[in-house]
Amino acid sequence: MEVMKHSDELSFDGPFDDEGRPVLITAAATPYEEQHRQRVRRYLQLMFWRVPALLLAWLAYGIWENGLISLAIIAVSIPLPWMAVLIANDRPPRRPEEPRRYDAARRARAMGVAPRPALEQPQQIVDVPPDVPQQHRPEAGGAVPS
Repeated sequence: MEVMKHSDELSFDGPFDDEGRPVLITAAATPYEEQHRQRVRRYLQLMFWRVPALLLAWLAYGIWENGLISLAIIAVSIPLPWMAVLIANDRPPRRPEEPRRYDAARRARAMGVAPRPALEQPQQIVDVPPDVPQQHRPEAGGAVPS
């Protein structure tokens, strides 16, 4: 499968590059089917190494009769299925022109934040006994003894 070359300039001189391949002149994302094909290909490439690793462990045990070498090879091959799934399910890389934004209002709607009136409204001190020293009064920055 040929990958189309991106062009920064649009012209009507011809829709091909120097090597005769068509030039992609759109900023649209790659189609879902193509992304899926790439993810499946990545998955199969990683899972391909699982069987040769097991065969190599069997061969290493047959040659050196050392179980530690075989176990080390098998231990390296154990996380391959998890890695393959994580890498294959990853989204395509973010394009440089795609901004990274944090939208607090959208996140609050998604999380369903409940109103907190006790925390959001300023509290008033109604009564401070006269026997409390001045340095322990709230307006002086001290703690009020209970």
